[in-house]
Amino acid sequence: MESVTTINVASAQYNLDFLNNFEQWKIKTENWVESAVGKSAQILLFPEYGAMELTSLLIESDRNDLKSQAKKLLPMIDDFKNVFSELAKKHNVYIIAPSIPFYQNDTLTTNRVFIFAPNGQIEFQDKFFMTRFEEEEWNIQSGEPVIKVFETENVKFSVSTCFDIEFSFPALAASHAGAQIIFAPSCTETVKGACRVHIGARARALENQNYVVISQTVGESKWSPAVDINYGYAGFYATPDVGFPDDGVLKTGQVNEPGWIVQSLRLSHIQRVRTSGAVFNFKKHQDLQKSFPIQTKMIKLT
Repeated sequence: MESVTTINVASAQYNLDFLNNFEQWKIKTENWVESAVGKSAQILLFPEYGAMELTSLLIESDRNDLKSQAKKLLPMIDDFKNVFSELAKKHNVYIIAPSIPFYQNDTLTTNRVFIFAPNGQIEFQDKFFMTRFEEEEWNIQSGEPVIKVFETENVKFSVSTCFDIEFSFPALAASHAGAQIIFAPSCTETVKGACRVHIGARARALENQNYVVISQTVGESKWSPAVDINYGYAGFYATPDVGFPDDGVLKTGQVNEPGWIVQSLRLSHIQRVRTSGAVFNFKKHQDLQKSFPIQTKMIKLT
């Protein structure tokens, strides 16, 4: 008999507020988490750079200095982590927190996503691929070249942050290591930017015959030079095949409307489609890696 495990996932369409103090941020975070828990969510996904609303607590000159923001945020990191860790333990959920520029030294700041488990364990995944804005204006660099797969009692997942989901190999490597869900926290300013992320997510779901979940920042935050304009919506994607919608779209939210989008993901469907689907994308990847090394050859046409 087919084993059935269903995971309820909440993906945030998250608006960034100007805050007066850290306690105000804490209360907002508690309310968001409790709202998702009230919808029976077991895994909560926040968006890329959702933690940038903490820069509203900095003095204006520090807030407006893109290249020094991360260092100024560093004293808040432990409290930031403690809030999410306590909420994960209190509600017995896994929380993929909003990413934050993580200052490590004067030459290295990464875009870091912290993952919080109900048992108090805290892990992280750094973003690999930087956008031009991150590299050229914000001085944020790629993290360590390690693709992590996080294993819970019921599911294995990985995190491909925003631009990362537009490249095949992070999700491919994670899927071949056992990931059933790829989480893609994202922050985009334009319709084109959001489309790139959502198209990438759908491609990764097709290639790996798994689930991809997107969370994005929404609305305007004119006080922030980094995340002043946000265009986005949450999305849940699968492969267009047996047991899934014809277009692979499980659910999407209303553009720029704050709130949670919740979807139940049946993990048994992944193995089902990989073994008896109309096509075998995932298996073909494995077979090619094992027995058919692909070479490239330049042919000049005259």
